[in-house]
Amino acid sequence: MANFEDIVQRCRTAFASGKTKDVNFRRKQLESLLKMYEEHENEMINALDADLRRPKQESLVVETEFLKNDIKHILYNLNDWVKPETPEKSLVNLLDDVQIFNDPYGVVLVIGAWNYPLQLLLVPVAAAIAAGNCVVIKPSEISTNCAKFVTEMVPKYLDNDCYPVVSGGPTETAELLKQRFDYIFYTGSTRVGKIIHAAANKHLTPVTLELGGKSPCYIDKSVELRTAVKRILWGKLINCGQTCIAPDYVLCSKEIQEKFIAEAKEVLKEWYGEDIKSSPDLSRIINHNNFQRLLGLMKSGKVAVGGNYDASERFIEPTILIDVKEDDAIMQEEIFGPLLPIFTVENAYDAIKFINSREKPLVIYVFSKNSKVIKELRENTTSGGFSSNETLMHCGVDTLPFGGVGSSGMGRYHGKYGFETFTHKKSCLGKDLHPLGELLASGRYPPYSDRKSTLLGILLRKRRPFPKLYLSHLLAVGLGIGLTVLFTHYMQGKLFTR
Repeated sequence: MANFEDIVQRCRTAFASGKTKDVNFRRKQLESLLKMYEEHENEMINALDADLRRPKQESLVVETEFLKNDIKHILYNLNDWVKPETPEKSLVNLLDDVQIFNDPYGVVLVIGAWNYPLQLLLVPVAAAIAAGNCVVIKPSEISTNCAKFVTEMVPKYLDNDCYPVVSGGPTETAELLKQRFDYIFYTGSTRVGKIIHAAANKHLTPVTLELGGKSPCYIDKSVELRTAVKRILWGKLINCGQTCIAPDYVLCSKEIQEKFIAEAKEVLKEWYGEDIKSSPDLSRIINHNNFQRLLGLMKSGKVAVGGNYDASERFIEPTILIDVKEDDAIMQEEIFGPLLPIFTVENAYDAIKFINSREKPLVIYVFSKNSKVIKELRENTTSGGFSSNETLMHCGVDTLPFGGVGSSGMGRYHGKYGFETFTHKKSCLGKDLHPLGELLASGRYPPYSDRKSTLLGILLRKRRPFPKLYLSHLLAVGLGIGLTVLFTHYMQGKLFTR
């Protein structure tokens, strides 16, 4: 077991030196990380294939290209993100310097997940680097080949004092969590998230927890079903369902259920052929324990599509289950596999009621042509994210925050939101010692009096700000008057010279 105390202390020494606060240093580290992605893309894809039997196209879309685009987005915007913010000032602070500075937290810990072992680790790492922190990087030991890649390659591209990689399983992680960090970012299960949160509480360390949960997918009768089925099954089956934002279960009427099953059979045949097991386009379950867990969940309800499996390959056929009950195991725990239960409801109102009776999901999906139905679901439920007529793709919009709420997590990241997650917003007030400012502020000093209280009340009273449009009109009018005066003066001068 590594000496984690020494590793963290080395990071603290590096952070105290101030080099990570240099934006040019951060930029060079990010450029180096991008170089690693570009130079070793094939090794990354091979590692993902070895761990998950991930098809190359999936790995390109959800891992390597995602990582490269994430770094590029940061590099394009970093100079703007690091600038101090200048909020609006009230009357009492009119003569003051009011700014918000973006300070790094210090030494942060990022713990990755096994299902997207590169993306879910290195995207938050890049955000933490951009914000100026030192980062202890902990890949998931379950994805052994990807963990090996990170452990071997990252030290060749990043500063070893500022960004050490530590490996190991639950025992090593427990020891690592005994160290004091300035921020902890964890992606994984809700069960382990609670352990991380408890460990962080010992030092009042802030955390971001990117967890999972059961993300529902409501299908309205108005939808164009073939397209909806394709998008839902794609979201469910990418990475063999081992995705935190995969549609976990479908809510629809019995009529839609029958049509959905018929369409699903055709789509699955179109995608994977007659022999799904031999298709190169379906990943495998990560390990034997998860495989056995999924077989247990398949006992819920009745198999309407699929149901075949092969333990020797950790293969489970895409499976749709019907007649499931609300208290069945498959409706209680996050599935994380290619199983899709359908729970029937009469309408959108019943769907909302069902969703709100359970823990808050990471995302809610709604498929409908009816904008009113979409609005009802969006406004009357709570979730980390919301997507209509699509699955998963909201995660790829780098201008949207990604994160959960309640049991599905806390905090957010992606793009600027990732930078802000690892940034302390330091409020800074600057005053001078000018006599005018001191005169205006003198009412705060003893001895107190009614006159001083009245003066302070006038200065401190919150006032509605002038509308920006109104100020622009004033400027335009002022400019017009000024130009008119200048023009008149010019013409008078011309006449006088004649």
